[in-house]
Parts: sequence; structure tokens; C-alpha cells
Amino acid sequence: IWNYCTANKIPLIYASSAATYGAGELGYKDDHDIVGKLKPLNPYGVSKNEFDKWALQQDEAHCPPFWAGLKFFNVYGPNEYHKGRMASVIFHSFNQVVALGKVKLFRSHRPDYKDGEQLRDFVYVKDVADVCLWLMQHRVPSGLYNLGTGKARTFLDLVHAVFHSLDKTPEIEFIDTPVDIRDKYQYFTEAPMDKLKRAGYPGEFTSLEEGVSDYVKNYLSGHQYF
Repeated sequence: IWNYCTANKIPLIYASSAATYGAGELGYKDDHDIVGKLKPLNPYGVSKNEFDKWALQQDEAHCPPFWAGLKFFNVYGPNEYHKGRMASVIFHSFNQVVALGKVKLFRSHRPDYKDGEQLRDFVYVKDVADVCLWLMQHRVPSGLYNLGTGKARTFLDLVHAVFHSLDKTPEIEFIDTPVDIRDKYQYFTEAPMDKLKRAGYPGEFTSLEEGVSDYVKNYLSGHQYF
């Protein structure tokens, strides 16, 4: 795809991932000079980071006229039904509330985080689409860009928003994080968004409460796929 876009002078936006940042030892800045130092925690993150490194190594003659690798943080929203177990926590929480009347969350296995207070930067897919469209319409510097809201929220915040959208009292059960992923589990992610803002992006990002409410009430509850 990269080569085709280069040969035909077509702009390219591709999906990188916040998984490239690993445990966040080097922070979450979308600076190009740290890409080679990042240590992703799983093969998915490694594959994304390897392509990011490759893209940054290409000279101008071997690049599309514009390209952006978007480091998506925790995206949620309509039309993730096909993703199965990889769908967002909002999607799975809704289904658990409907089926069981409660939500199961991974407990914390670190003393510095209470159960349910692990933090993620949850970003609504409609905001992601807005950013992608804006980038296709504006020629900003090519490179890697974070795409989150810039504000980390807890899993408890998320689950409470789901229950609130369904007019139900929260009921949460904490379960052990599976041993095979426990050492690869991220306890905190948050996207510094200043690079995209400096490039001129004018949009605001949907709050977790507003995004969950829209998703639950206008899509999940009515089984609306579009």
C-alpha cells in the first residue's frame, strides 16, 4: 500500500497504536526520536512499532506526498461488533450488564493502583473519524501522531457511565487478570495531544460520559450497526 501510494502520489493514513509505547517507560510523546527505543509488550505492538520505524527511515522520494501513522489509544464506538474479544470494554460491559446485570473487571495486581482505577485514554470512534478526515484535507507535516483525548480515565469511570446510560445501579465484580497477560498489562495510558494541536487540528474530543451515552443509547441498545 505504501509503495502504491508513493508511485501514484496518494496521501496515506495508517493505523499505528498506543501499544507501541509498552509500559510507558519513555512516556507517551509522539516524538520520532524515541521510536527506536520503545519496548512494546506484545507482538501486536511490536509489529506496529516496526512499521513506524520503517516509515521514518524512508527518504522523501520513497514516501507518499503525505503520510500519517496514527497512534490510536483505546478506541470505542459503533461497528466494532466483528472484533469479538478484542472489542472495547464499553462493548463488553454493555453485553455483560444485559446478560448478567453486572460487569466483570480485572482487579489490580499492583499496590499503587486500586481495583478498577487502572487508567486508559478512551477515545470515541467518531472523533477518530473526524481527525482522519481533517488530515486528508489539510497538509500538515508527515509523521506519527497520537490520537486519544489527552485525558486518562479509570475503568470504574467507564463502567459507571455504561450503567448510567442504562439507568441501572452499578454492580461490579473484580476478577484476577489472567497470568499469561499479567506482565503485559498496561496500568496507565494517556495521549499527549499537543503535536496534533500544533499542526492546527481545531476539534474538541468527546468526553467519556458523552461518548458512552451516545454509543449505548443510539447503537448498542437498539442493535444499530450504522
